[in-house]
Amino acid sequence: MDREEVTEFLGQVPLLQCLPGSSLRRIAEAVQVKRYEPGDYVAREGEPVDGLYIILDGQAEVSASANAEEANRPDYVLNKYDYFGYGTNSSDHQVNVVALSKLTCFILPNQYGYLLQPKTIWNAEETPEHSLLEKILHLEPLEVDIFRGFTLPEGPMFRQVFGGQLIGQALAAASKTVDCLKMVHSLHAIFLVAGDNNMPIIYQVHRARDGSSFATRKVEAKQKGLVIFTLIASFQKEEVGFEHQAAIMPDVPPPEQLLNLEEIRERRLTDPRFPTQYRNLAAKKKFTPWPIEMRFCEDSASQHKPSLNYWFRARGKLSDDQALHRCVVAYASDLLYSGVSLNPHREKGLKTYSLSLDHSIWFHKPVKADDWLLYVIESPSAHGGRGFVTGRMFNRQGELIMSLTQEALIRREKTRGPNPRPKL
Repeated sequence: MDREEVTEFLGQVPLLQCLPGSSLRRIAEAVQVKRYEPGDYVAREGEPVDGLYIILDGQAEVSASANAEEANRPDYVLNKYDYFGYGTNSSDHQVNVVALSKLTCFILPNQYGYLLQPKTIWNAEETPEHSLLEKILHLEPLEVDIFRGFTLPEGPMFRQVFGGQLIGQALAAASKTVDCLKMVHSLHAIFLVAGDNNMPIIYQVHRARDGSSFATRKVEAKQKGLVIFTLIASFQKEEVGFEHQAAIMPDVPPPEQLLNLEEIRERRLTDPRFPTQYRNLAAKKKFTPWPIEMRFCEDSASQHKPSLNYWFRARGKLSDDQALHRCVVAYASDLLYSGVSLNPHREKGLKTYSLSLDHSIWFHKPVKADDWLLYVIESPSAHGGRGFVTGRMFNRQGELIMSLTQEALIRREKTRGPNPRPKL
């Protein structure tokens, strides 16, 4: 097996799938191969083992010694992708492992055990300069296929969990259950219940399919035992095929010539054309910079058009993991997205309520989320309390990176009377 084949094989082992891609590639370089004949002892009870064993081919039996009580004898068979020798409390193995057939194992020597304990799911090293987005998209693995995510207080806060956070974290959970050579190429999400910012979110991944080229995952996000969000994602191993691009990137100013949100806010606070009361209230309001830097291509005079173009990129440096970069743009894709369907209806004093209903993304090419990307959004329709938007993302070279659609609930905010009716 060559190095890529070893990496792909190790990527099928559930224990290793939640590691950073860089750790998995280093493990592929460090593993050794050992072969055993039927009846050979691979590990003996009470004797030390020299690393993590992963079965590449064949079968082995796990059994306690003959002196063990019958009820305490854990006899079972290990097959391809199963592993042992990891997570024991001492260096001595607790059971016998015997080859049932010709057996081939990968062994990660104990000296490389640190590779199994990365600092985050995205980065094996302790780096204080992690992007805030990388921290938002970090999940805590609880057990195989179950992860826990949080709404960080230093991130943007809305009335409920931000939809982009659910999309990005659910995609992160799904990505950490497939081998690192397969990348997401499409996802489809449905928002069921508004999430609570003050509670952790449990992500349960269901392995719908694993093929040689494609893998499919379904993710359920839960709070208080209720499913609040579902996502289905399809992953593909990179391959060479037909190519064309009919979409053309709009002719817009480069991001260096445009103001970011912080600069726009500062200008409004000092612009005499805005009422003094407005400027004073805006200055007192707590302002938390978003983890995404945004630069709008049109001025405020264009805010009534059912379209929007803006450049964006993640703040800070992201780890070099393509899965992470795709999770970041999935997170960013929900920012200001559905609001474009409200643009033609905006008027002075209008208060609205919006909530994402469903969201789909198709990833066409690799993406670098800490470089500038142009987000082109259009709303072809709004009807029945629902706004529909489409989106395209281009890199600075004009390559179409992603296509997107979303439908959202858009309503006038109901005004409360002076004496609200009791609920009972």
